[in-house]
Amino acid sequence: MLDFLGNLERTHLCGTLRVADAGKQVVLMGWVNRRRDHGNLIFLDLRDRSGIAQIVLDKELTPEGHARGEQVRPEYVVAAVGKVRLRAPDAINPKMETGEIEIEATELLVLNDARLAPFSPSEEAIQNEEVRLKYRYIDLRRPEMQRNFRLRHLITLAIRQSLSSQGFLEIETPILTKSTPEGARDFLVPSRVHPGQFYALPQSPQIFKQILMISGCDRYFQIARCFRDEDLRADRQLEFTQVDLEMSFPRRDHVFGVVEQFMKAAFAAAGVALPIPFPRITYDESMRQYGTDKPDLRLPGLSDVRAAFTDDALATLQIDPALPVVAFRIPGVGELSRKEREENHPLFDSKKGAKFLDDFKRLAKSFPESAARVRELAGAAEVDFVIVVAGDPNHHIKASDTKFPGRLSEREINVYAAAGNFRSELAKKYADRHGAFRVTEETVVAAHARGAQDPVDGAQAFHPIWLTDFPMFEYDLGLGKWMPAHHPFTAPYEADMANLVSDPASVRADCYDLAMNGLELGSGSIRIHRKDVQQQIFASLGISDQEARKRFGFFLDALEYGTPPHGGIALGLDRIVMLLAGAANLREVIAFPKTAKAIDLMADAPTTVTEQQLKELHIRVALKS
Repeated sequence: MLDFLGNLERTHLCGTLRVADAGKQVVLMGWVNRRRDHGNLIFLDLRDRSGIAQIVLDKELTPEGHARGEQVRPEYVVAAVGKVRLRAPDAINPKMETGEIEIEATELLVLNDARLAPFSPSEEAIQNEEVRLKYRYIDLRRPEMQRNFRLRHLITLAIRQSLSSQGFLEIETPILTKSTPEGARDFLVPSRVHPGQFYALPQSPQIFKQILMISGCDRYFQIARCFRDEDLRADRQLEFTQVDLEMSFPRRDHVFGVVEQFMKAAFAAAGVALPIPFPRITYDESMRQYGTDKPDLRLPGLSDVRAAFTDDALATLQIDPALPVVAFRIPGVGELSRKEREENHPLFDSKKGAKFLDDFKRLAKSFPESAARVRELAGAAEVDFVIVVAGDPNHHIKASDTKFPGRLSEREINVYAAAGNFRSELAKKYADRHGAFRVTEETVVAAHARGAQDPVDGAQAFHPIWLTDFPMFEYDLGLGKWMPAHHPFTAPYEADMANLVSDPASVRADCYDLAMNGLELGSGSIRIHRKDVQQQIFASLGISDQEARKRFGFFLDALEYGTPPHGGIALGLDRIVMLLAGAANLREVIAFPKTAKAIDLMADAPTTVTEQQLKELHIRVALKS
């Protein structure tokens, strides 16, 4: 039989009681995490979001409460009334924050029972993620998940406070808006009152935040919900949250300063001191040094080792002398066995013309001077794993949908990117052997244990970097023309404007990315604020006046009414929290995420709808047979 709560009120959270509370009369409420029956004594570990407190039901002191305790099972919801007392010295549990005290209960109310759950929130590791997502309401009870969402709240609050203190106003932009594709597919919403017409869910508040600058709001921000109908992966979901901001009359450095301040505040909320300002690197430098535009600085980058090889050696090794020859090292891993090397071969990106020399012993045997010079140029010790990546002279580019920026050729990019991708994959695979990534998890755990008032140094674990000077355009081999590398409202460098038509490859975009530990956290740019420049960009991209009017007419009209210079950025809040939580993917920091197949297992979505609903929306579904 279940009890009613009546007028009983909770006085404390379970995880907040300490030695100083001994003697206090308390009322605790929560879930039974564990039950231990010792005959005349029943011990209940009572859990709420703050932690666990031990409840003691003594048959002699409270026979009725003891009887109720015999009935409860894990995940029952109960209320315990009693007095805080110190545990006996031999009963202290140093693994619990409340391990020095317990509650001597005088009353126990059973507020609700529970079915036997498919897993227990007290389990440290649950292997089947689909079961976790199906029963997400149970999964979210786990202390790790509670910690993640408490952390997310603190980070979001710190960002809001930081931006507010810097003069930004939080303004909401529409969720139902016009479809203006920005690279990914839109989620479309049919209109009932306008048959055959559709709204779209926003991929970002881009146009609206620019209009807010035209409206004189000067500094805007929003913790914005955004939607993109794209394939999912560990760091991507169909719906996500971003820290979106825009400001009038800025230079790029102003945007950087604002972001660095709120990032510093966000990390401090998680107990981590993040040094500012962040380092900067150009896109070209990043590709040459790391093989990616989202570099992970926790490991050494790529080294140019072309000088280590004679022309004869390159010919013997079948390496293209006209393309980059780079090497990278992973500290402390040492030489890999033949079996390990073979297991890594699927990671080779050789289809794009990259050649991998991963047997360094064999290289050293055939070309000892070259191998020694490679180690020297790469700064590699004997205990470091070293690999050389170069171009394959027998590879020929095929016209396809491949796109590449103009300042580096596609073949150059392929070599750098192949080396960079292999570097990242090997670093993750052998993290336990070289320890470069372990420091992040250790720092996070230490930060949460010590609290934000005594932050740990995050310089060794978190490595932010600004990327600048991206190409304005990329060449599409399949279409045979230049395409925008960013959204079409990104301003080119003023000094490059004259080359928009004559030399698109040389034009730099006044845009910037923030990366950290191999993740892109956000992208932004200085925007085009003049209609004549916007029309010139559209023309250079082959967008006709009619098409521009159809897609962006209301925005082009707004540009004619005194648009100030403006710029901004959007950072992925989910990714920031994921990094600070030490989580492996976004699903650990999003309350109700989708699976990799874009399914909400708990709510069973997406699903079909009734014929009546379709009829009201003037929609007929025709599935392919």
